[in-house]
Amino acid sequence: MRPIRDKTQKPIDEAILERLALRYVERYATTAARLHTYLARKAYGRAAPDDIAVWADRLSAKMVDLGYVNDAQFAEMRARSLSRRGYGARRVKDALRHAGIGDDDAGAAITRLEITADETAQHYAQRKKIGPYSQKPPTSENRKKALAQLLRAGHDLAIAHAVLASWR
Repeated sequence: MRPIRDKTQKPIDEAILERLALRYVERYATTAARLHTYLARKAYGRAAPDDIAVWADRLSAKMVDLGYVNDAQFAEMRARSLSRRGYGARRVKDALRHAGIGDDDAGAAITRLEITADETAQHYAQRKKIGPYSQKPPTSENRKKALAQLLRAGHDLAIAHAVLASWR
């Protein structure tokens, strides 16, 4: 890491960083990885680089032990939210991975979803007004665009074709 950027900034210690961690988990639903990144960013340039890594690791683990941070709960909440918005399993899994959720928690959260992949794709098409819910004629160009949109939303190719099959 680089040295202190601004000489006017006060040095930071673990007690200050712990107060910042408590405030962060109080305000936001987060993961252990995001909390670790936040703490490292706050301490950057205000403490020794070796101390930052140790403190961030220790405080992230402490918040998990206290139950303030629960990756499995976060994964389930985020997966449910994204599926309600019409995103497919691939897109949900990518979002969870980006949030720092492990593959085990992500897979478990996706399998516990109450909504099926077909329903999710239909909901996405209806929400975005594509495919059978579109006012545009079903030309090959419009079909390609709708198919690409469904694929970017994380839906399987077979499911995307099934949604677009009813577009007449």
